[in-house]
Amino acid sequence: MERERNRPYRGAAYGFTLRVSALTALVGCAILAGGFAAAWDTFEGVRDYADRNIANEDSYVAYADGGWFPLVRVGLVVSLLLLVLALLVLSVLHAAYAVAESHSTRDSGPLTVRELWRRTRGRLPAALTVNALSALPVGAMAVAGYMLWMTVEREEVPGVRPTPIGETATPLYTLVGWVLPIAVICLGPLMYFRLSLATAETVLERRSPLKALYRSWVLTRRARTRTLGLGTLLTAGAALVVLLAAYALAPLAHFAGLGMLWLSDDNVWITGVLVLILPTAVALLLLPPLVMPLVSGTFARLGGELRAREGAGRQAG
Repeated sequence: MERERNRPYRGAAYGFTLRVSALTALVGCAILAGGFAAAWDTFEGVRDYADRNIANEDSYVAYADGGWFPLVRVGLVVSLLLLVLALLVLSVLHAAYAVAESHSTRDSGPLTVRELWRRTRGRLPAALTVNALSALPVGAMAVAGYMLWMTVEREEVPGVRPTPIGETATPLYTLVGWVLPIAVICLGPLMYFRLSLATAETVLERRSPLKALYRSWVLTRRARTRTLGLGTLLTAGAALVVLLAAYALAPLAHFAGLGMLWLSDDNVWITGVLVLILPTAVALLLLPPLVMPLVSGTFARLGGELRAREGAGRQAG
């Protein structure tokens, strides 16, 4: 009975996911193409610089002669746009699956993709705000961990010296230079898991983003182990999918590289960048249809169960 009841809403939710995934792939590819177009002249300058030095039998450094910083700027803009796209996709799918899960628990009959979008779009700004605020701890902890690691590597921590290549690391360097930064970085995802129910709270209960975040923290307080376990498992699964997909897509990078060589008149510099990033980029674009249904559905169901448990506890009390 449970499987039959959930089947209609799951079909609508996954149909909605496929539409979002297709649009995400188009926008993501457009952003990458725009980045390469913006950096085209810079890559041409890098090739001319290298060709001149080779013709003169002079040594040269890759991306010297002013070519490095323009490429870094383009890369930063492209990365920022892709992060905004990822945030938008995450917000849309979390909100849609929260609506779909709520619909299934009310046994309100079949749910269409059009109806699912109609119910979701009104609260999309709030869901986007919630997910942006939830992502802040992840970014802050990642930056803090990286800065701590860089501080150690620059020998700015008293009493801690980086271990030279080929030598065994000292326990203090291992602890302060590696274990501590990794622990700090891991705090971000752990906090995000505790806030992962906020999208459903702001979409279903019409709470403000800040109240929804607080509500998620309260709901997961009595289910910390389950919440953190599910979040860790799903994150590990997503990372594994990206790694395997990137490995499987390596032949695609070869053919794409041949196409770029033809298009750029044998510019090995821009071709090398394309071949390097293409497998991972395509693997990330596969996350919405392959992984996000499980992620969004799991957290939507967890939120419904925790709300129902809290309501039953209040009635019993």
